[in-house]
Amino acid sequence: MGLSTSVFRPTILRVASHPWARRTVTGTRPGRRVAFRFVAGETLAEAMAAARELHSRGLRTMLDHLGEHVETPKQALAAREAYLSALAAGADAEDVDAAISVKLTQLGLDVSVDACWANFEPIVQSAGEKDRLVMIDMESHGYVDRTLEVFARAYERSQHVGIAIQSYLRRSEADVFSLPEGCRVRLVKGAYLEPDDVVFTRKRDVDASYARLFATLLAREHAVDVATHDPTLIEGVRTRVDAFEYGWSRVEFQMLYGVRRDLQSRLAADGYPVRVYIPYGTEWYPYLTRRMAERPANVWFFISNLVRTSG
Repeated sequence: MGLSTSVFRPTILRVASHPWARRTVTGTRPGRRVAFRFVAGETLAEAMAAARELHSRGLRTMLDHLGEHVETPKQALAAREAYLSALAAGADAEDVDAAISVKLTQLGLDVSVDACWANFEPIVQSAGEKDRLVMIDMESHGYVDRTLEVFARAYERSQHVGIAIQSYLRRSEADVFSLPEGCRVRLVKGAYLEPDDVVFTRKRDVDASYARLFATLLAREHAVDVATHDPTLIEGVRTRVDAFEYGWSRVEFQMLYGVRRDLQSRLAADGYPVRVYIPYGTEWYPYLTRRMAERPANVWFFISNLVRTSG
């Protein structure tokens, strides 16, 4: 990540955490209008409308009910119900292929693994009953062990559950060898601000780690979701998977809502499986700031459109 990690990302995250910045984005019409280029809306109905529009263009989807680090059992229960509602909505909609993405800190992981599992188990059960995919997001490095523990417990119950692995974490190259055989993995670069001793700080090292992890996962016969907008990594994946007979039956590209829509459509038009990650919900501001911090082009897009909209 180079400059974006050592200078740009921390600066953007500090600015975004200031009350003035948050009010400007969340409390003004221009700010919300531009933010909703990257967030589908605040309700499940808005997320499903976005999923249907994407489906009409040949794109699969994954619903992400935003929020993390709940503080009370009541909040964790509300998150559980939101996920169950998203599963039900996706299963009832014959015109979309909608998986869901889950953050375990939304379900009580900060309290304990057992408290989290009590909320996650009904989601796992529902996913199996509805034949829908549930992917567990990987959060900051302090949660990795507990997240892998919950995932292992869930995968014993249902193979409709997958896990995200972050290529910028140094430990990921060992973690992939502890995953259940043949499980589904969402391979991402990583978006949290982490200490230098636990992550690769240069973009070329993160990218090299990503390529190695993909090759390892593919060789170990995992289903792999290639979650990146990086043209070089995408081309490398295409070249490798095209050489495997039936390779595309267990590999798909994944991209974020509102980011590189041209590339999403082009890959889908060329016949590649593409799934778009659709974030929604009232707690969208932390998600938005991470998207801004990880890519300078996103910040420029946001600021230029905010100025134009405010004029």
